[in-house]
Amino acid sequence: MPKEIANMFNPALKVSQISHCSSMEQYKQMHEKSLKDPEAFWGEIAKQFHFEEKVKGKFLDYNFDTSKGKIFVRWMEGAKTNICYNCLDRHVLAGKGEQIAFYWEGNDPADAEVVTYAQLLKDVCRVANVLKAKGVTKGDCVAIYMPMVKQLVVAMLAVARIGAVHSIVFGGYSADSLADRMLDAQASVLITADAVWRGPKLIALKEIADDALKLCRGKGLEVKMNLVVQHMNNVTAPQPSNGSAANGNPAKKTHFDDKGNYKVNWDSSVDLWWHEVVSTSSSECDPEWMDTEDPLFMLYTSGSTGKPKGVLHTIGGYMLYTATTFKYSFDYHPGDVYFCTADIGWITGHSYVTYGPLLNGATSVLFEGVPTYPHTGRFWEIIEKYKVSKFYTAPTAIRTLMKFGDEPVKKYDLSSLAVLGSVGEPINPEAWLWYYRVVGDSNVSIVDTFWQTETGGHVITPLPGATPCKPGSACFPFFGVEVALLDEEGQEIKGEGEGYLVFRRPWPGIMRTVYGNHERFETTYFKKFPGFYCTGDGARRDSDGYIWVTGRIDDMLNVSGHLLSTAQVESALVEHSSVAEAAAVARPHIVKGECLYCFVTLTEGIQFEDKLVGELKTKVRSKIGPFATPDFMQLAPGLPKTRSGKIMRRVLRKIAVGDRDFGDISTLADPSIVEKLFELRPKGASK
Repeated sequence: MPKEIANMFNPALKVSQISHCSSMEQYKQMHEKSLKDPEAFWGEIAKQFHFEEKVKGKFLDYNFDTSKGKIFVRWMEGAKTNICYNCLDRHVLAGKGEQIAFYWEGNDPADAEVVTYAQLLKDVCRVANVLKAKGVTKGDCVAIYMPMVKQLVVAMLAVARIGAVHSIVFGGYSADSLADRMLDAQASVLITADAVWRGPKLIALKEIADDALKLCRGKGLEVKMNLVVQHMNNVTAPQPSNGSAANGNPAKKTHFDDKGNYKVNWDSSVDLWWHEVVSTSSSECDPEWMDTEDPLFMLYTSGSTGKPKGVLHTIGGYMLYTATTFKYSFDYHPGDVYFCTADIGWITGHSYVTYGPLLNGATSVLFEGVPTYPHTGRFWEIIEKYKVSKFYTAPTAIRTLMKFGDEPVKKYDLSSLAVLGSVGEPINPEAWLWYYRVVGDSNVSIVDTFWQTETGGHVITPLPGATPCKPGSACFPFFGVEVALLDEEGQEIKGEGEGYLVFRRPWPGIMRTVYGNHERFETTYFKKFPGFYCTGDGARRDSDGYIWVTGRIDDMLNVSGHLLSTAQVESALVEHSSVAEAAAVARPHIVKGECLYCFVTLTEGIQFEDKLVGELKTKVRSKIGPFATPDFMQLAPGLPKTRSGKIMRRVLRKIAVGDRDFGDISTLADPSIVEKLFELRPKGASK
């Protein structure tokens, strides 16, 4: 038996139903069919949804090779549908209007609401009519800048219902970032809220939005309407704790009146209160029937350098793919309660909070808060409260909660859990095992999903009930996805090996272009290896055919001729019981070419001492090899992360070499951590 097979965890099934894919044999048959006959495979799935008009042209047409002309992808040419109709009307017409679509759980546990499919449909129609009354038509872009409230789901579906295009910006980006995205998309309407509590922190959304609109006007973009949800007067303010929330908080004096009501500046020429105009609007609105290749949304990705890319997704293929990945990756069945902790401002929230679940008629938890407020057991409390069976979160959140030990988890009854998902970055084996053993009580399926904003949905993932898992491996490609590994020269690596992770053909959910810049689309994803979509990630295939995503190629380093992925090093470091989180970057070295510079966040109560540094270096050396021994080890009270939880390694590389020219750090969740890390650089790092 191969050594790695011994580390496999056979799929657990804690459901009475047979899983949608119940064996590796079935998976292989379905995957083979999806590649050999995509029209038959996806055509059968398409029958589950409403299409106003059937396919008139080719079911699939594409070009992935820049040497043969323009890159394009088209699925189900000529067919017409509406994704909002398929998310809502289809279920209501089937008699499921009173089924719960969302349990809304506020930042404070006292705030909660239940939303049915019928209620959601009426609210969506009302907002759609407000948009139409303001002149929003098919193809127009509507920007959305909101907290995790039901009105965010309503807004995006209302935009889709009338054939417009939504561009959601995470509620926490700066005014500059919001304005940049609105200007690029030429968004004529903004939908926002007055403010939101995120944990004990106040985010003044309307204030930020006002500044963004001024910037837009200064550059010639006139916005027709700023539709504002009044959220603050309907939720519980954080209680005073360590001076965090109410009394003594400067925000309390600045943003609230004497009666405790939240104050906003108001421009009656553009601002409208949601509750005033939506309540008087009709609850009936016919859907706009759209071509499958019409745009659905654009979502901007923050590259490490350069202008953010407007990733553009179209309606039909994205609908099929998000619905299918949700159904199979989480093995969703009627009666399950699903909880994805992602913000809708990111692609995970688009695909696996809104569209994927609603297309399947699912019941989900919509969560406004953070995992550690008002206590470190908030996730587990919610799972117990709603008897969640399918749970999806990020490795960053898992590692954060690991720091507090097992006790906050064990306080709650998590026996309803059947599937635990991981998203956002490769999960290190230690976090995988803690998730499986402590949260899942060694009685769940783990789905470690690999995908990107650009892919629209999961492209490599285990399937519950079918795939024996290896901790840290994303396992096998999803239906319709054909994986290849290439070396630097573009030669394919067969069997075991490590190289660039690429895909040979399109699946329905793949992005179609970068909005307004198709040349950038081709250059970024297709020109390096003609004939392949290049993910920008590295991966290795083991002797059993399992795929291990090793992280961004620009996170690879070459130490004395040895190619190393930062993920390998970080995984070794966090195996040490004193390390909660780690990040490794390359630093130039006069002899080795590059050496390892590591940042470590310690578990509570642990001191950063020479003895520990020695142990950590030995750990990496023993796990990978002597050549991988880090030259520098630095204490990190926190790591520079984007608001979606991804570590911004380009900033760490600057710190490693003592360069204060950090570039734009406005997208960081906590920009102040950068200066703290710079001050903690170890002696000798300046040489």
